[in-house]
Amino acid sequence: MNIILLGPPGAGKGTQAKLLEDTRGMKQLSTGDMLRAEIAGQTEIGLRVKAIMDSGALVPDEVVIDMIAHRIEQPDCAKGFILDGFPRTVPQAEALDAMLAAKNKKLGAVIQLVVDEDALLARIEKRAAESTTVRADDNAEALKKRLTAYRDQTAPIVPYYEGKNMLKKVDGMAAVNLVSEQIDKILG
Repeated sequence: MNIILLGPPGAGKGTQAKLLEDTRGMKQLSTGDMLRAEIAGQTEIGLRVKAIMDSGALVPDEVVIDMIAHRIEQPDCAKGFILDGFPRTVPQAEALDAMLAAKNKKLGAVIQLVVDEDALLARIEKRAAESTTVRADDNAEALKKRLTAYRDQTAPIVPYYEGKNMLKKVDGMAAVNLVSEQIDKILG
């Protein structure tokens, strides 16, 4: 099954994707990781991406879609893939749908991890206070900026997938195992 995990930064998408990889054999696809791998592998797409990034420009949606189209054909995606962090906009969602249709593939579900932003802020502040290794963006101010970007750019795809009757919501504030159980019920 092929799915998208949606939710703001800190919602637990990466945690749930890893659990799905371990339990269902699905492959988590991070476009950032994929871009870095293409560049490192000096593939045709990687060379295009490197030139774009070296110029200071953003990688165009069509290049990212081409990269995903190539990646989902790899053997480790045979049991399905999990998109985490893509699509971020309605045009990206539309391009993804068109590419999947051209490949006779489809999304089985779009799962939104619904979270309380104030609780996320409290969670990240606690993690930063308790951890000896703090990421540069592991602070309330950085999270607030990332949450604003999510609301402005990515949240509009929620109605897009609702309109296609694909969106399923889970309580992302529940314990990790309970979130996993909710996702398992959706995936059947």
